[in-house]
Amino acid sequence: MSKLVAFAAIQGGYKVVSTAEGAFTKALASYNADTKIGFPNTAYYLPVIYSLTGMKVETLEDLKKPLEFARGLLPPHVKGKNHLPYLGPLLDAGMAAIFSYEIIEALRILETPDFYIAQEDPDLEAGKKWVGPADDVILRKRGVEFVDGSAPGFAAIVGAAPTPEIAKMIVEDYQKRNLYIFCAANHNGTSVIDQLLEQDVQVGWNTRIVPFGPDISSAVFALGFANRAAMAFGGVQPGDYKTILKYNKERIFAFVNALGDIGTEWGTAAAGCVNWGFPTLADTDIPEILPTGICTYEHVVANVAHDEIVQRSVEVRGLKVTVSEIDIPLSFGPAYEGERVRGADLHVQCGGGKTQCTELVKMAEMNEVEDGKVEVIGPDVTDLKEGDTFPLGIFVQIAGREFQSDFEPIMERQIHHLVNYIQGIMHIGQRDISWVRVSKSAMEKGFTLKDIGVVLHAKFHQDFQKIVDKVQVTLYTKKADVDKITKTARAEYKTRDERVDKMTDEDVELFYSCTLCQSFAPNHVCSVSPERTGLCGAYNWMDCKASYEINPTGPNQPIEKGECIDPVLGQWKGVNEFVYKASRGAVPHYNFYSMVVDPMTTCGCCECIAAMLPSCNGVMTVGRDYSGETPSGMKFTTLAGVMGGGAQSPGFVGHSKYNITQGKFITGDGGLLRMVWMPKMLKEELKDRIDKRGAEMGCPGLYDMIADETVGITEEEILPFLQEKGHPALTMDPLVG
Repeated sequence: MSKLVAFAAIQGGYKVVSTAEGAFTKALASYNADTKIGFPNTAYYLPVIYSLTGMKVETLEDLKKPLEFARGLLPPHVKGKNHLPYLGPLLDAGMAAIFSYEIIEALRILETPDFYIAQEDPDLEAGKKWVGPADDVILRKRGVEFVDGSAPGFAAIVGAAPTPEIAKMIVEDYQKRNLYIFCAANHNGTSVIDQLLEQDVQVGWNTRIVPFGPDISSAVFALGFANRAAMAFGGVQPGDYKTILKYNKERIFAFVNALGDIGTEWGTAAAGCVNWGFPTLADTDIPEILPTGICTYEHVVANVAHDEIVQRSVEVRGLKVTVSEIDIPLSFGPAYEGERVRGADLHVQCGGGKTQCTELVKMAEMNEVEDGKVEVIGPDVTDLKEGDTFPLGIFVQIAGREFQSDFEPIMERQIHHLVNYIQGIMHIGQRDISWVRVSKSAMEKGFTLKDIGVVLHAKFHQDFQKIVDKVQVTLYTKKADVDKITKTARAEYKTRDERVDKMTDEDVELFYSCTLCQSFAPNHVCSVSPERTGLCGAYNWMDCKASYEINPTGPNQPIEKGECIDPVLGQWKGVNEFVYKASRGAVPHYNFYSMVVDPMTTCGCCECIAAMLPSCNGVMTVGRDYSGETPSGMKFTTLAGVMGGGAQSPGFVGHSKYNITQGKFITGDGGLLRMVWMPKMLKEELKDRIDKRGAEMGCPGLYDMIADETVGITEEEILPFLQEKGHPALTMDPLVG
């Protein structure tokens, strides 16, 4: 390793630490020592410092200790007579700089609280293009994608490419590989984000191009996101720096692309990233660190050509990704799922209340369909004028020796994601309330409706090989044809819903496991039954059944219920045996229908968390999209931090939204009649189902008896409301003995 590399990085470490110390001294002159400090809406204080040292930074005065720690990490300057190794001191200097960058950013937020816009997407009209540190709502939402593999890693890009066209080429290549792109810093006053906006590329969390900030210090937000993932989903404890760094090296596949001249501050940041096992690849001629050691392969690679940097980066990081080659004129992949087609870029659209748009998947006999046949019956988008609307019916027929009618709704739900994966096409909703918008840019590249059929045919074959032999897609655009397929579809929807809603846990002898989240929560085992959907909300019993048919060695395994140990709490001998084995002995048993007595384990991906409210003799639940306070005294983010990571937490349990109104929801504790509080938006979303379930349980007015944040956010505030409404929980047996 070059002595020059160590010299520059260590010099940079001293400079960054001194800058942070100066900013701290200046802040103390302007603010009281007990002034609150931190990143907005996160339970992780300053996450890099907290995760690696266990130090909680809550006030300005609290910064003194990590600053001293950073200063203590700085090694002696490299001298002429020094010999190898340089790597250890270099890593220490890099870590000191990373701590200091986080402090610098915290002070920026203190002094200029509106510098960053605290939301998923920038507000360009308001001149707010930097989103800053991700809050815990975003972490939970996006963390799921790192769990299920739809986001295999992230590329942290600092600086700017030589031209906007090159920047767009690099970023779109990463998008095709389903990676997130975390952007920070500038080169000669220009950033990659500026270049992408010049090329009319949408940026924000929804397109996986995240504009963290304009300075190299903003790159610390990427490391903070990675460390929070380790704590939130993997159960790694704050201060366990060895496990945190090892976890990131092995499970968060990330790397840095440095575009532009690398000075000492960039150099020390790159050295800091090596501690995580994240290598740096640069487009300039800088000294390299090629021997393996901390990183999987090389640590710093220089002079990489722009048309090779994406492929070289994933190779150096040891990341295995698959690029789906779909024969359409547009790019395709999950990175485009959050893309919006706004009015200025809209060419044509269907559905969304303007016309009818319906989707239906039906099983077919092998001799009834022609594999790969895609037919558009009626006008195509190329026949329409800009601004036109049109009706659309998407009818997919699937034949397969192992295909069953039970799989139809599972396949149908994939249409939403797969159409959204097409660059320049926006899809909202499903079934008969879908909405598709086609952008001008998509039309310019040659998009036709047939491309939707090509995508569905290819992806159904790729993703469901075991059960799919033939796929035929017909797209109707004449009103009479769309009305006809809609009538047929609605009859099918009704039959399906009645069949699923009427299924009970007693109807089946097999439940299904889901261990998909074990990559982040090693001891967590989710068991899915007809009346207890997966706590992430993405998997129900039929989904797991289909998944097992597709991949018999995958994360969804059949569980023989075996002897029923407790029908009230929901415990079976066969389930216990499976859970004990799948959790590697960490969890001996759990109950399906109780949150008080030995509840099911919870990972960090749960859609909702329920908690006991002892003073109200009831329970509350909160969804991860609600960021406010709750009567439990904890926000969702805090609750998830307390009980996530695969732990059993009596008095708390993770669950899906749909599960709230399923027949067996915490029936061992009294069921839905125990529900005394939930956020207003969640309550309204479930209104019809709450009304129905309440009536079934002898309480038809239950919906109006459940408090929300408009009533209060403490037990003391909501109790009078519950008493006034005569909530049934108040007269039930005590929730805890």
